[in-house]
Amino acid sequence: WNQFFVVEEYTGTEPLYVGKIHSDSDEGDGAIKYTISGEGAGTIFLIDELTGDIHAMERLDREQKTFYTLRAQARDRATNRLLEPESEFIIKVQDINDSEPRFLHGPYIGSVAELSPTGTSVMQVMASDADDPTYGSSARLVYSMLDGEHHFTVDPKTGVIRTAVPDLDRESQERYEVVIQATDMAGQLGGLSGSTTVTIVVTDVNDNPPRFPQKMYQFSIQESAPIGTAVGRVKAEDSDVGENTDMTYHLKEESGSGGDVFKVTTDSDTQEAIIIVQKRLDFESQPVHTVILEALNKFVDPRFADLGTFRDQAIVRVAVTDVDEPPEFRPPSRP
Repeated sequence: WNQFFVVEEYTGTEPLYVGKIHSDSDEGDGAIKYTISGEGAGTIFLIDELTGDIHAMERLDREQKTFYTLRAQARDRATNRLLEPESEFIIKVQDINDSEPRFLHGPYIGSVAELSPTGTSVMQVMASDADDPTYGSSARLVYSMLDGEHHFTVDPKTGVIRTAVPDLDRESQERYEVVIQATDMAGQLGGLSGSTTVTIVVTDVNDNPPRFPQKMYQFSIQESAPIGTAVGRVKAEDSDVGENTDMTYHLKEESGSGGDVFKVTTDSDTQEAIIIVQKRLDFESQPVHTVILEALNKFVDPRFADLGTFRDQAIVRVAVTDVDEPPEFRPPSRP
């Protein structure tokens, strides 16, 4: 009898029977007195000194204390002398399923790149259960998804969250709130459960090409404008974010200009194209210039090359306005 078991959270009205100690020298004539000492002796645990029966007088909670170590003595009732060496024994508190699973490390925030393949791992959540993992199924947890199952799954054993669809689109929805539940008793009916909310942020990939809001832009500039003058600004829009919106602009061609009259640079802060005069303008020789402006993404993800070309074009017309010029005297031509 070196080990006894007592169920936790006993709710009966009578003291809970734990077990019995007995000496081989006990002949049943009442000459032996049984006593106990140690953890809880005389308070939590009482012994019938005549029969050796031990009872628990209080409700025990395994999550507070899992076992008690005590010592048992068999004494001569007349002299109180020990009849044999005292024996150590343990009273183990037996688990019942009285603790629900808890997610202790929230709030949970994970991220996944948009357009990730189905089954891409997002993050892992794990719950804890204070019940005894070595006894029964009180601490055997199963994970399930209460909200968000259209876009994500959770592994019932590991709590790993994965994508359920291949077409998460940050430009349509950039964050999701999913609810994960952990149920003990291996998910069986009657198991206790706890839940947590997980925020999943969809991160950007370069899956959107630049687009000019208009197909034609018109500017005007005086023919006297010095080289380096900005004619105007044009911006191609991009639904992506961060470096995926970085632009490079080119002037593709000029019609009837007779040379590269304009150049284009990119404003690194605004990602606008700045069209700049780089040759002298002359209203009399050419009052209108037409150029084709092309916008390209700086960083193109080869995985999305099949979505189409990551560039766009727009026509830019520059009208040169006349400036009164003094008469020009030329020497007469010789006959």
